[in-house]
Amino acid sequence: MKLLFEKGTKADIDELEKLYDALNDYLACHTNFPGWIKGVYPVRKTAEDGIEEGTLFVARSGGRIAGTVILRHEPEAGYSQADWHIQLEEAEVFVVYTFAVHPQYLGKGVGKALLEFAVRYSVEQKAKAIRLDVYEHNTPAIGLYKKCGFQYVDTVDLGYSNYGLDRFELYQKGL
Repeated sequence: MKLLFEKGTKADIDELEKLYDALNDYLACHTNFPGWIKGVYPVRKTAEDGIEEGTLFVARSGGRIAGTVILRHEPEAGYSQADWHIQLEEAEVFVVYTFAVHPQYLGKGVGKALLEFAVRYSVEQKAKAIRLDVYEHNTPAIGLYKKCGFQYVDTVDLGYSNYGLDRFELYQKGL
């Protein structure tokens, strides 16, 4: 499948909202590995903020958004609990947020391609590492991250226990 990667634009917001809703509907009917909740996360404002910041990217297949990711320099507050084994300034690190694939594209390599794009983009921007967190029971995502060369760093509480998400694994890939 041929994918085109580009920054999201305001014209993408409606389609991104539909992607988030479709994915949350899918997760509600299947094993909800990431623990996302429709109407809570991700939502339209997630896309609006990412586009406004210039940090949201889309993967298109045949003109449709197959997947999306937000790449920011600012980590979750809980990242400070971990020993990353390398001291870097925030500007030297990209953090993966809202890594999502439309349900129609699950199992077709879109997630792997999107993650590889995130790594390539980070290298192009002269980052020294890319980091991410994943709910500790999200085994499909953990497998993908390891397969793409991310190394486990620590397991921490990111403050989402009120949603039933107590512990998150942190991963890093040096660039």
